[in-house]
Amino acid sequence: MSNGHSIQSDVVIVGGGIAGLWLLDELTRNGFSTLLIEKRALGSGQTVASQGIIHGGLKYMFDGVLTSSARAIADMPPLWRSALAGQGQPDLSATTVLSDCCYIWGTGSLKSRLFVKGSTLALRAAPQAVDRAEAPAALTRIRGSLLRVPEQVLDPVSLMTSLARRNPGRILHVADDLVFSKTANVFDAVRAASPGRAQNLCISFAHLILTAGEGNAGLRRQLGLSAGAMQRRPLHMVLLRGALPKLFGHCVGGPKPRLTITSAPLAGGQTAWQVGGLIAEDGVKMSAAQLRIHAAKELRACLPELDLTGVLFSSYRIDRAEAANTAGQRPDDVQIVQEDNILTAWPTKLAFAPRLAQRVLQMLPTPAGQALPQLDWPAPPVAAAPWESATDWEPLV
Repeated sequence: MSNGHSIQSDVVIVGGGIAGLWLLDELTRNGFSTLLIEKRALGSGQTVASQGIIHGGLKYMFDGVLTSSARAIADMPPLWRSALAGQGQPDLSATTVLSDCCYIWGTGSLKSRLFVKGSTLALRAAPQAVDRAEAPAALTRIRGSLLRVPEQVLDPVSLMTSLARRNPGRILHVADDLVFSKTANVFDAVRAASPGRAQNLCISFAHLILTAGEGNAGLRRQLGLSAGAMQRRPLHMVLLRGALPKLFGHCVGGPKPRLTITSAPLAGGQTAWQVGGLIAEDGVKMSAAQLRIHAAKELRACLPELDLTGVLFSSYRIDRAEAANTAGQRPDDVQIVQEDNILTAWPTKLAFAPRLAQRVLQMLPTPAGQALPQLDWPAPPVAAAPWESATDWEPLV
């Protein structure tokens, strides 16, 4: 591995989603010489496709029971709020906050009362009942109860941009053909090429951390590690655009949110809606055309006064990549697998990125503090939002 530049570092991170970028910042601030390499765009895959909600655990307490998921995630919103206000680390004050809260509403069921009961068990900020006069325009005429919970909603593209700008020169865009090498049966170096440029880079490392989401599976195979450490849970997400009101929240009616809706402004005064929840899980078995019909039905049931005239529909499929478990269910917490000097990490939820970084920091020894040279190497771009890259738009109704 002598071709091109050669660099020594404490840590190499592979994967530039929220887990990798937050971890890069955490390790750098704590004295580790750290480089992150990304083959595609920052946030491509799960991060930019996420709805940007900093969950505080309420949606995991539908039965009024304190679940392990709710316990694990309850501390996350205050930590994020501090960072977004520029009062904590990393300073994310340049990130766009789309909403300071989410709304939770029912369709006439008893679930809303269970939310209030469950929230007293562990949530740092209990949901508050909302008077119809203070409700968002889309929720003034719903039939069920209406609650507000202080779960912020971020623009994931803005979040990726903010984190990337904090560590210039440490985030490298590389071609697909990574080559890892060993010394005494321990991986300790990676060679990468620059996309479109005739230069190679060899990075020696003490620790290798995989935060590539779904890409962790291929990386683990390449490194000779067990492929069974990861599971995929697919989603078929709904996208809408048109003269839609701004809305952030969950419509409930069972053990999972029936709909989870977030929105973003578009040019010309229009709005994009990203719709997940149970509809995205059920949609996995549907074609785009079938999901369009199902989405219109669900929206009419959950938001009966919503005017869908002129609204356009699209959809996208995304896999949630997580550490495997025997039941195939969503893990309750961050998951990190350690094999020699290699860590494979999955944050499970966007909100868990700080928790994952702290866990990794605790697992690493004292850094050697290798000084990193300045490199003339391209940085990866930030991925576009799903509604910006979608091309197949059709009338919803």
